[in-house]
Amino acid sequence: MQLVHITGITSEGAGVGRLDDGRVTFVHRTAVGDRVEARLTDEKPRWTRAELVRVVRPGPARREAPCPHYDRCGGCTLEHIEYPAQLESKAGIATDALRRIGGLELEVADVTPSPSTFRYRNRVTFTLRRGPNGVVAGFHELEAPDRIVDVTAGCLLPEAAIAEAWAALRAAWGPDAGRLPSGQELRVTLRASGAGEVALVIDGGYAPGRPEELLAAVDPLVAVWHRPERARSYRLVAGEDVLREAWAGEALELSGDVFTQVNREAAALLETHVLERVRAWRPGRVLDAYCGVGLYGRRLTRDGVDVVGIEAHPEAAAEARRAASGSRILEGTVGDRLEEALPVDVAILNPPRTGVEASALARLAVDGPPAMVYVSCDPATLARDLKRLGDGYEVRDVRCFDLFPQTAHVETVVELERCATT
Repeated sequence: MQLVHITGITSEGAGVGRLDDGRVTFVHRTAVGDRVEARLTDEKPRWTRAELVRVVRPGPARREAPCPHYDRCGGCTLEHIEYPAQLESKAGIATDALRRIGGLELEVADVTPSPSTFRYRNRVTFTLRRGPNGVVAGFHELEAPDRIVDVTAGCLLPEAAIAEAWAALRAAWGPDAGRLPSGQELRVTLRASGAGEVALVIDGGYAPGRPEELLAAVDPLVAVWHRPERARSYRLVAGEDVLREAWAGEALELSGDVFTQVNREAAALLETHVLERVRAWRPGRVLDAYCGVGLYGRRLTRDGVDVVGIEAHPEAAAEARRAASGSRILEGTVGDRLEEALPVDVAILNPPRTGVEASALARLAVDGPPAMVYVSCDPATLARDLKRLGDGYEVRDVRCFDLFPQTAHVETVVELERCATT
């Protein structure tokens, strides 16, 4: 048994402390200022992982987690910490990544809070597993990800419409979840519109089950999509062909797994900031890389800006093209289509968690626009990409936004200006 004083929080949500021998140790479900007893579970020469045994003395921001599933569930990692302290930890996570990985002497002063800290997710994915003891459906266990924690509608992350649909779906899927597609394991996603309509999107399995019966039994449900094992695309198996969404004044038609941010209120704050930074450059032509359904392009074209978007997801590209309002959408990867989009005055980079392709960064480093606005969901890959850009750009502004309360995830927006050549 080890006595550990917790001094920080990692990007995975674990507390950080040091053992008596000087090694760093990581302990989940701890808070800054906690003094805890922990049992080592994984030992390396310079670091260890440990399991919380008991809190000897709680830190000032520690609280009782309100969710009934929090004891074992890995869906949240910071729910035992008061929200202002969560934001402080996220600022530290972003600052650490930018300095340690990016080599940048920057500090994130604060994180823009989410208007809602619970019931904020408009899209939730559960894992459903069939076994000899019946059906278990929920999130992976925190420190045993091969196990699934059965999660009810008591989970505090989903919007009310999704919680209602999840309770009704669990009651309606029948013995051995026979109304769902066959197969030992499925990924079950519920997505809600602002009006409270819900689409069910299922990954895995084989035969589609009985989706019409689910539509009849689950009141908010309006559509069921399925992508069988080894299939490349989703197929509508029951209900309406799109989920109609009103997103900050924009009409969207969503199908399959087309991406939108999960926290609509916090996303509106982030999107407003991005547009402010882009508009400040008074651009005539903008690249919207990884444009998704084209929200930035729709708004900028109304300003008279010529926008070219790049998006690899076929259904997202189709939706962006449907409501493009004059902007041009290139379907494919940014690495493959970037050359066609340049030159521009400003580039918006909004990549997935893996970051921007190395080939695209190399091209931008050599001949990129006067300004770029990089929107990142992972401070580590953001810092790596900024380092790869080299000395061609300098950071003008860094802002963080909390789109994922109760977790260690944080969104970061960096404004970059091309350095003057001598």
